[in-house]
Amino acid sequence: MKLAILGGGGFRVPLVYGAVLNGRSVDQVSLYDVDPVRLEAIGQVLRQLAAEAPDAPKVEVTTDLDTALEGADFVFSAIRVGGLEGRTADERVALDLGLLGQETTGPGGLAYGLRTVPAALHVAERVAAICPRAWVINFTNPAGMITEAMQQVLGRRVIGICDSPIGLGRRAARALGHDPDRATLGYVGLNHLGWLNELGYDGRDVLPDLLSNDQLLGTIEEGRLFGAEWIQTLGCIPNEYLYYYYFTRDAVASIRGGAETRGEFLLDQQRAFYDAVAADPGSALNRWRQVREERDSTYMKETRATEETRDEADVAGGGYEGVAVAIMAAIARNERSTMILNVRNGSTVPGLPADAVVEVPCTVDADGPHPLATTPLAGHQLGLVQQVKAVEQLTIQAARDHSPKLALQALALHPLVDSVTTARTLLSNYRTRHPDLDRLLR
Repeated sequence: MKLAILGGGGFRVPLVYGAVLNGRSVDQVSLYDVDPVRLEAIGQVLRQLAAEAPDAPKVEVTTDLDTALEGADFVFSAIRVGGLEGRTADERVALDLGLLGQETTGPGGLAYGLRTVPAALHVAERVAAICPRAWVINFTNPAGMITEAMQQVLGRRVIGICDSPIGLGRRAARALGHDPDRATLGYVGLNHLGWLNELGYDGRDVLPDLLSNDQLLGTIEEGRLFGAEWIQTLGCIPNEYLYYYYFTRDAVASIRGGAETRGEFLLDQQRAFYDAVAADPGSALNRWRQVREERDSTYMKETRATEETRDEADVAGGGYEGVAVAIMAAIARNERSTMILNVRNGSTVPGLPADAVVEVPCTVDADGPHPLATTPLAGHQLGLVQQVKAVEQLTIQAARDHSPKLALQALALHPLVDSVTTARTLLSNYRTRHPDLDRLLR
């Protein structure tokens, strides 16, 4: 079985390859990237990982998309249009106006989406032409928006993934002393905008046991992030990214008070890594492991107290790569499994369009994902989800129609942008910082 990884020079690709090594169902991995230097560096890491494992999948690298897709059974799409330089601009343009500067949430996420949708559509069109039976598993952020755009070409054969919901559910189960692998999660929302409403264990919902216990809530990251009182007020546990909506001013102040944004930190870190590997290819795997440890430990640092560190179980437990390989196994071997995915809504979440991509629990088998029934969203949840989904769909249409009018509308209607005048300035500044975006919107 062949797996094509698009964005194959990305720093997190070795995590995917490591998960594939454990899965033992893939015999060929093709890495595609537009940056040959990054591609070769990650190719070196993968080859050195393969040397540690018998019968490891063959690794090939290519800068030709069609070559990577030829004969692929699964396509993992993890592209980053504009690289980390683009991300830093997305963040800084917003921060300079006193708004949230974050990769996927708020105006930065919309700018990223505008720049990425055309490339994602091109990928979808080439998949349709070259390997139409392949399943596409989308890692590319903003994951819900990009998955929805690609589904307009490939339909339900595009599945979006994120590790945040499953991480939340596992933390909640562990806090109660339960086995996370036996727990069932009642989760609903959009990518980076959802809530854990139920936690099933041995036939009953045990989430109220956690919500009623301030001490236990304080043992999980979300409890420390949002505070027990706010979680109890909501009656559910929000995804960590909802911090940016519930504590917007706090988040902006924390990011602006730092020496650098997350994008700037990663840009400096990864430049040093890729330069070092180019100078000494034999050190690729060891250097990658060292840099990965630092990267993981600083994830969403702005949401934690100065001395607070990430939950060790979360860092050790892996992330989206495990979800992606589990999807692949469920489809390829018909190993029925349940996981939280970004899929077409249909009638799963009342109040949202049928073609909207939502993040909900699904069963997965040889026929792909099947969304499960969800608990209806409360009014405040549904209102926020509807507004953000409308903005995502406007962003997709703006990119498809090359429309500055729709792009402005999307920015102005986002709940984290507080003024039409500010939205106009945002769009102007993004077009200045991103020449490709400026050309797109002409």
